[in-house]
Amino acid sequence: MRTVLILCISGAVAAASGACGSRHGNSVGDDDAGSVPCDGPGCRVNCRAMGLRETTLSGTVFAPNGTLPLYGVNVYVPASDPGPLPDGARCARCTDPLPGNPILSGVSDANGRFSLIGVPPGDNIPLVITTGKWRRQIVVPHVDACAEHPLAPIDTTLPRDRTEGDLPRIAITTGLADSLECLVRKLGVADSEITTDQGGGHVQLYVGSTGKDRFAAGFPGGGGQLFGSAKDRLWSDPARLASYDIVMFSCEGATFAEDKSQAAMDAVKGYADLGGRVFLSHWHHVWLRGEKDKPEHGIADWERVATWTNNEDELVKDSSSRIDELANPKGPSFASWMLAVGGSVERGHIALQNQAPDPMKPDDPILSSGRSTCSGVDPALAERWVYLPDQGEGTQNFQFTTPLGVAPPERCGKVVFSDMHVSGIAGEGDYPDSCGASAQLTPQEKALAFMFFDIASCVGEVL
Repeated sequence: MRTVLILCISGAVAAASGACGSRHGNSVGDDDAGSVPCDGPGCRVNCRAMGLRETTLSGTVFAPNGTLPLYGVNVYVPASDPGPLPDGARCARCTDPLPGNPILSGVSDANGRFSLIGVPPGDNIPLVITTGKWRRQIVVPHVDACAEHPLAPIDTTLPRDRTEGDLPRIAITTGLADSLECLVRKLGVADSEITTDQGGGHVQLYVGSTGKDRFAAGFPGGGGQLFGSAKDRLWSDPARLASYDIVMFSCEGATFAEDKSQAAMDAVKGYADLGGRVFLSHWHHVWLRGEKDKPEHGIADWERVATWTNNEDELVKDSSSRIDELANPKGPSFASWMLAVGGSVERGHIALQNQAPDPMKPDDPILSSGRSTCSGVDPALAERWVYLPDQGEGTQNFQFTTPLGVAPPERCGKVVFSDMHVSGIAGEGDYPDSCGASAQLTPQEKALAFMFFDIASCVGEVL
């Protein structure tokens, strides 16, 4: 007589699967057909005891564009309804339990792949795919015991809009010398989710100094509408900042410190300490170093993180960056992921996009869109992600957690700085015409994409 070992589960999966009978026990023989000896409507079969393959759900997690695999995304089978996500910035540490009491869980690897082994068989098995407040919930119609069940990409892609799942609330300020607002469209966020701060989209645009200030006519998120002022409506408003999960500031071509008052400095620091995520591009390093002509202007805690060169010389054409695989715990995974998605031809190397030639200055040399303003970070306070080997190993991208005044396990927020740039200068026309027609991600955009989804994730080491 062959023995089938059965494990009972409870909650949402048990209620959905209808795979077990009502008798007590933990094993059954072949002659016990029609009666599975466990209590409750859901069970897991111990396939290994029968010499069979495990019951498995597998697949690849993709960004909302459906083509870019993602590393470090949680995938799990919940025992109960995970419920709604809380609104606004909050403290989310990696030691916090995932909602819904997971029965089993996994994390996507550097190729975006996951495999959940020991999945309960039956009908209507729920599955959650999430990082931060990006969350896709699906129901697998049927899972056979002791069989492999590969999932289609359409089921394992993070949501483009609210009809497909949950998205974080993101504020993006526009600028002359960078265009982070274009990156979110390339990553697949639906145009219907990109609005002004009055439009209710999950991605809301504000105009920074010299940045794009309106939507092009006919744009679904608000054709012709003007963006709110970052200076007047975002940076100095703690309550408005706290309503966002992530804020991203596109380089404006200069620091424009006069637009970033001490009240704004204090508000942005308070937002990060609360659990907010802050992404700063190039000259937005003013939030990290203050205005040196005004010693009283700045965030004292943050000024300890990095040393700045304030180098205004642009990098030469065909420059490249290097991923730090030693100082950054995620460095090896980052390097492996960049190889897997075609962001690196050689492991650890990131080719920086060259600026387009200026037709009005045909004799000027072609320059890189990358920048170099940071000579290094304090490794006790920050993680170096990317550096420039040909620029004295200057730091090009780094991250730290906040508040810095408490031990790392007690921190709640994240700050990312990037000198990498998405592009050298914003394009012609209103948004999104200014982004150009190409949907292809450049190597440096892929690097920023890795950091874009990582900044949304929990704070601390995944245990």
